[in-house]
Amino acid sequence: MATQLMRDKEDDKTLALRNVGRQVGPAQWELFVACEPADALQQQFEAVKPEFIAVHDIGTQSSRRLLAGLAAASGRPVHHLHIRRQGVGMALASVEFVELPIAADLPPLRLYSTEADADTQQRRRIASTLMAHSRLAAVIVGDLPPHALATALLPLHDAIKRGPWINRELLMLPLAGAAGLAGQATHLAIGRQLQVRTTPQVTRPVEAWTFVRGAWNKIRAQLRDEAIHLPEIADPLATAASAKPTANAGAAESKGGDPASVAFEAVKKGFEAGVDTVVVDTAGRLHTKVGLMDELGKVKRVIEKQSTVDEVLLVLDATTGQNGLTQARVFAEVVDVTGIVLTKLDGTAKGGIVLAVQRALDVPVKLVGLGEGPDDLAPFEPEAFVDALLA
Repeated sequence: MATQLMRDKEDDKTLALRNVGRQVGPAQWELFVACEPADALQQQFEAVKPEFIAVHDIGTQSSRRLLAGLAAASGRPVHHLHIRRQGVGMALASVEFVELPIAADLPPLRLYSTEADADTQQRRRIASTLMAHSRLAAVIVGDLPPHALATALLPLHDAIKRGPWINRELLMLPLAGAAGLAGQATHLAIGRQLQVRTTPQVTRPVEAWTFVRGAWNKIRAQLRDEAIHLPEIADPLATAASAKPTANAGAAESKGGDPASVAFEAVKKGFEAGVDTVVVDTAGRLHTKVGLMDELGKVKRVIEKQSTVDEVLLVLDATTGQNGLTQARVFAEVVDVTGIVLTKLDGTAKGGIVLAVQRALDVPVKLVGLGEGPDDLAPFEPEAFVDALLA
């Protein structure tokens, strides 16, 4: 092994805590190596297998500010891991991290900034190594035009493709609009067992941390089923966040709020909570009301500023006649319908209009409503539907 050897009780304690490096002073750590810093870190991660979060910058220098904010809010220091050449003690690189507040009986959970103090080549390799071996990698992306963004993402794409890449969760945090980033970020996961998620735009460290903590909690819940127990992170910024409520706080709960604002807040809260799907119900709209249809288009546009819209379902009443085809065409022009939900099939209506709608819009029927209960929404079965239609 190219890094320092464990020799005494203090080293045994370090290994038991799954720490990388040896603490030599308040917030100061050292790792003596006989190889390049990135290679030494990789060996340490493979041997000790620590759980940690890595925060990376693209087109910005925000990760260290995030560490400083977390440290200040929790009353903890920013730690420095100095990687030195074995035998001569020459400093090769330095990496910053904070220890996040967790249960006292668990190994410390570090949050690293990948912005290492080292030469350019080693800085890039250290950043890739930290992200590749992290349980969660968060990438803060600056305000870049599309062509510059594509170029800036290439080193990350190459690192994932080249491997080894142990990480399975990549969280993209845009400082500008999220729509363009979300489209390009999905290419990072092609051919890999890697989940890439893009959050809404973040403007402050507290917002970035909220999304990072939400993503960690989601991973923690998923792995619990696999008997992998990750520590729960206390929120050091909770007090600071609650002291500065935003103007839109609680908009998602406001019945009289603007529909687009409510949808925007709902998606934002979904990201913060780490949920997989946010369902936006825009029911009660007449296709003949121009104002309501314009409002519907706005709802979709504001959601797309934060995330892609994966599904747009048009709900049609099985009792609707030819008017249903007109409805469907108008809605499809406004929001690009991707599927149909056919309701009230538990009555005498057979829903034959759906055939004309499907033929006109070339979109599938995905669900059918067979009652008013929560379990009465079922997948559409074409054969059963045709049998019932001809009966």
